[in-house]
Amino acid sequence: MIATLTRSQFIAALVPTVQQVRREGSSLLPSVRLAQCILETGGVIHPWYNLGGIKVGGGTPNPYWHGEAVVRGTWEVVDGTQVSMNSAFRVYNSVYHFMKDQDLLFATNRYIRVRAAITPEQQANMLYVSGYATDPAYPNKLITLINQYMLKQYDHAFASSPATSMFRTSQMVPILVDGLVASVGHYDAGTTWVAARALGESLGAVIGWTGGKVTVNGQALDSRLDISTGYVAVRDLAAALNRKAVWEQATQTVTLAAADLP
Repeated sequence: MIATLTRSQFIAALVPTVQQVRREGSSLLPSVRLAQCILETGGVIHPWYNLGGIKVGGGTPNPYWHGEAVVRGTWEVVDGTQVSMNSAFRVYNSVYHFMKDQDLLFATNRYIRVRAAITPEQQANMLYVSGYATDPAYPNKLITLINQYMLKQYDHAFASSPATSMFRTSQMVPILVDGLVASVGHYDAGTTWVAARALGESLGAVIGWTGGKVTVNGQALDSRLDISTGYVAVRDLAAALNRKAVWEQATQTVTLAAADLP
């Protein structure tokens, strides 16, 4: 079932994922990406997680898109006329996977003008000029959404990561829940550590601290304390919440899934 979200809820749900891919070097400004997701989906996160209308096209599977597709009705502007049609769209394991696959597309020569654009307005126009969309009104629609929902604020809010001294040199690992980035873990010596309170409470857990250890719903877990934040192994947190942590080597991500899922 697709959850019904208000526009503000839709934006808030996407912001952590948009900020994470930007930290990882995405060329697309967060304001433009958020506006594009609103425009392409009408503010709905579909279970195939393709929020940008990326068609299968002649692309080959990669770590972020495994070749799955769904056929949906759409329309394009052909010779100045709007034409309805069915098209095959890419299916993703998460919104993060979609955005990373989209970034692979934007890294091609075709989108060099998108990468070179400095402002959201320039980038919106260059998406159309580069052929991402066939609707001549596409840039103005994006710019209207950017202004209407004050999305430029997110262009300057992505740079900082959670403060830590213990994990300063560790690899950052996106933690995915229900298709979205719910937290960012730190990979150290074979274990991914996560801030227990922020992630645990977002999943409905009661987080405490006793005897030098984080407690999750009363269960004490092996812990590390860094800058007043308690960290636990993501697998231990998942187990305490009757979930499992699934590591995807190709994308260096962890997905917290229901324990009974394969």
